[in-house]
Amino acid sequence: MPGWAGHLPGQHVDVRLTADDGYQAVRSYSLAAPTNGERIELGVQSVPDGEVSLYLADALPVGADVEVRGPLGNWFVWRPAQTEPALLVAGGSGVVPLAAMIGAHRRVRSRSPLHLLYSVRAPEDVWYRSLLTDDDPSLDVSIIHTRKAPPGSDRLPGRITAADLAGPAARLKPTSPVYVCGPTAFVEVVGDLLTGMGLDPATIRTERFG
Repeated sequence: MPGWAGHLPGQHVDVRLTADDGYQAVRSYSLAAPTNGERIELGVQSVPDGEVSLYLADALPVGADVEVRGPLGNWFVWRPAQTEPALLVAGGSGVVPLAAMIGAHRRVRSRSPLHLLYSVRAPEDVWYRSLLTDDDPSLDVSIIHTRKAPPGSDRLPGRITAADLAGPAARLKPTSPVYVCGPTAFVEVVGDLLTGMGLDPATIRTERFG
């Protein structure tokens, strides 16, 4: 991205594609990695019948021109100056902006604890596995499988519950931020569970799609 001035982890961009006949389609995608010069990384889930995602994920040729506007959003971001423990909650591809936060946190060698609670259908649906399994004493990762759990798992498959959130939430301070990203229904359920546990709604930052 020539001229890219950088971005905060958690921000997103608008991507515009223009067909030969002039038809345009615009979609928003989260930035998947912290600032790296003029290079940006997006996390795109290929959606059946998706006008933009299928092309970006499966057909975009190297060297193609793509119009990008951003970075956008200043609320759903993690800043290196933050020192409080933070809870990251992701549903499916909602892990993308949280991966950028984890990458930035690791890059600046922050000692503020992070806990990622990541809900996926099955083990093969985990994104950024190498990032999440690196030896990082400041990062705890809990993966919730909703349809198929790996052999030896001590949790039966099922949707996220208050019991899943209780441990990570107990480690937070009153001002600790909580970042929740995923499909709309997932975000609403998690938000209700967290506020039901007594967390201040002002500390819960959400990003939703679908």
